Amino acid sequence: MSKDAHEDPIEQYRKDIDAAERKVAGEIDPGMRAVVVAVAVLALLLSFMLPHAGSANGWDVLAGDDTAIAESIALPSRVFVWLAMVFGVGVSVLALVTRRWALAWVASAGCAVAFVFGMLAIWSRQTLPATDPGGGPGIGLILGWIAVLVLTFHWLKVVWSRTSLQLAAEQERRQRTAEAEQRTIWGDQKD
Repeated sequence: MSKDAHEDPIEQYRKDIDAAERKVAGEIDPGMRAVVVAVAVLALLLSFMLPHAGSANGWDVLAGDDTAIAESIALPSRVFVWLAMVFGVGVSVLALVTRRWALAWVASAGCAVAFVFGMLAIWSRQTLPATDPGGGPGIGLILGWIAVLVLTFHWLKVVWSRTSLQLAAEQERRQRTAEAEQRTIWGDQKD
């Protein structure tokens, strides 16, 4: 006979509950926030088509082509568009599709960093020397920065919220722990 055949049915039940709890703990349920996140991702993609500075749009800044070079695009702008594309679009879409907590957390952290670089990108466009031919911050840069702000906020709310299924699994675990402690206490008193 196999080892599993001699195993206590209650122990097997506990293992199944633990496996289900681990699975539930790794998932997110964004609810209506999923719609807001999807709209923010679309707005972020739209911002790449609009001017970020002068005649350079977001795709020009992302590619680092001649139009971006002619507009004197600084490092914060380039870092912002890359972070926005990777975390604001890529990881956010993956987190929405897979509903994995870890991906939502990575999207949240990456969008937060992108938000900071977006603020630096706007600031760097506003403080160009008078002799620099580059333009100020464009509507695409500002829209992208706002979209990343919205994504950061909503991913933080999703990551920190608990679903009713997660709360029920946590309550079940607490009850099992309390019962095990009671058995240990009563077992020690009998001896």
